Amino acid sequence: MALGCLAGAGHIEERPARAAAQAPDAPPCAARLRGGPRDFGPRDHHHLGRARVVEMIQDVRRTLIRRYGHADPDRLGSGERRAAITVPVHFHAISSGSAGRLPRATVERQIGAMNAAYGGRAGGADTGVRFRLDSFTVVDNPAWFRGPQQHERQMKQALRRGGRGTLNLYSAAVGAAVLGFSTFPQAYSAMPVLDGVVVDYRSLPGGTYRNYNRGHTAVHEIGHWLGLFHTFENGCQAPGDGVADTPYQRTATNNCPVGKDTCPEPGMDAVHNFMDYSWDVCMREFTAGQGRAIRAAWAAYRA
Repeated sequence: MALGCLAGAGHIEERPARAAAQAPDAPPCAARLRGGPRDFGPRDHHHLGRARVVEMIQDVRRTLIRRYGHADPDRLGSGERRAAITVPVHFHAISSGSAGRLPRATVERQIGAMNAAYGGRAGGADTGVRFRLDSFTVVDNPAWFRGPQQHERQMKQALRRGGRGTLNLYSAAVGAAVLGFSTFPQAYSAMPVLDGVVVDYRSLPGGTYRNYNRGHTAVHEIGHWLGLFHTFENGCQAPGDGVADTPYQRTATNNCPVGKDTCPEPGMDAVHNFMDYSWDVCMREFTAGQGRAIRAAWAAYRA
């Protein structure tokens, strides 16, 4: 069901509001938490550990050098740096009768939330990523709907479409403590059938999960699919999340605090960043450095 806990890549689970403590080198296939419908844990209960993050960052660099002769995504030819990356999306709404049967309008609002976030219209940097809804299907399968983690391989083998640059986005009853899960781009070559993002259907715009119903669970999970780590990755220890313009951050953010600063290094915690665990209303930005990291991972693994 997971990506075999691959070294340097793997499966990431997301999105609770309270981050649980975990050993620094815990495997990427972390156990799920359980909670009530409004008693959320972290957005994802998943921490890679410093050694794994370093290896994944180094793998991006090695892959870019092998493919392009250098590791600078800003030096790619033919204007790729300035042109937007357009990601085709196949949206699979898994349902159980009427439960989870999303209308197309809700899915279009989700795509709109993704484009606003990644295009900088929510207040942050424009990452250069755009999303295009290519297909939307509703699949009535109660087992998949209520157990998308347990039935992940079967579900994705049946439904997944496209190649390495295509986003397959699934909605189902993922849960309250874990609102979604994703794969990293480094894992695609080993297990392409599992590539994609799964989110709880109640986290889409207008959903019933209070404080988590503006579509930012998908925005956050897609960040991992595009190669980003949490802003609090590795705490105050280098390399953090591997992005120069996101300050070091010791802990994940709960709710929407003001003036949170958990590391002695310069910079306040990025509580408004889409790769933290804040409430949806609090999230509004990616940084220019995160956009650059996305372009590097895209050129390495998905272009």
